[in-house]
Amino acid sequence: MNGCALAVPMTTRKTEANKNEFCGGRYRVSLEGQLLDQKSLLAVTGKTADWNEIAKDCIAFANATAGRLLLGIEDGQNAPPADQHIPADLPDTLRRKLAERTVNVSVLPDVVTAPNGGQYIELRIPRAMAVASTTDSRYFLRVADQSKPVTGDDVMRLASERAALPWETQTTLHIPRSEVDVTKRDKLLTALRASDRVKASVKEKSDDELLAHYQLAQGQSLTNLGVLCLGRPHHRAQLTTAPVIQFIKYDEHGQKVNKLVWDDHTQSPMELIEAVWLEVPDFRERYELPDGLYRQNVPAFAPNRGSRTAGQRSGPSALHPARRYFPELTSRPVGDG
Repeated sequence: MNGCALAVPMTTRKTEANKNEFCGGRYRVSLEGQLLDQKSLLAVTGKTADWNEIAKDCIAFANATAGRLLLGIEDGQNAPPADQHIPADLPDTLRRKLAERTVNVSVLPDVVTAPNGGQYIELRIPRAMAVASTTDSRYFLRVADQSKPVTGDDVMRLASERAALPWETQTTLHIPRSEVDVTKRDKLLTALRASDRVKASVKEKSDDELLAHYQLAQGQSLTNLGVLCLGRPHHRAQLTTAPVIQFIKYDEHGQKVNKLVWDDHTQSPMELIEAVWLEVPDFRERYELPDGLYRQNVPAFAPNRGSRTAGQRSGPSALHPARRYFPELTSRPVGDG
């Protein structure tokens, strides 16, 4: 490419160039500074670990446009040492240490083996939904290859920009459309085309156009909403907000008598609520009450999104995420009929 030397990828995935490169009589600015940084493994292991510095970089990436930290590759190098191996407990240590020092920051560590046999950690930091900071309220923003402190009015400006990009439409995981669960995709698209609440002009769209219309995909990548509804379990598990549900039943003495858990990320939000409704018989218990010449069945229980005080009730359909994402598919409450 006009005599330019490109950086050698460290894994089978594409990585950005490591440094600004001199090309054709001028420097070509790489994305390494804004979206990617490298640090020695010593920064997160042993007595030389500098967790506050790592936390600062994670906050800066989260407040900008997301980014990646390659832990275990020295500055100026394209690969880790060939004999370097990542301790098995280091990814969990990273999550714990950073959670203790940051607010509104999600980190996704993966151990990667380079072509030379050496290992390093690829730490992905998605763009934060709210303003990210340290636990003592210090703010940082990624500018070029530096994590700059944010002060004064810039903090308010940073906060106002958060709502400009809804979480559902972000593509921080960069999951390609080809990785969708075909069964879930076909089921959803068939239901949309069969619904009498979808306009005829929308039904005529192709599969790819329908995914874009409902913000399930953007370009060649699935959005976070698309990952939730159409993704595979291991993709859905990478979302820090992927729903997990526990059902716990207590008797009149306060003793736990039943517990059901849906935490394997195999189901979309719509399927998850249907599963809860079908698998928890308590939610389908009803009282038969007189109603003039007829009798009516009144549910004994009604699921709620969170804790509730005595006497509060909400219909089970209030739980159904499809009411927000796909109102066309929810012409009747869940469990009716």
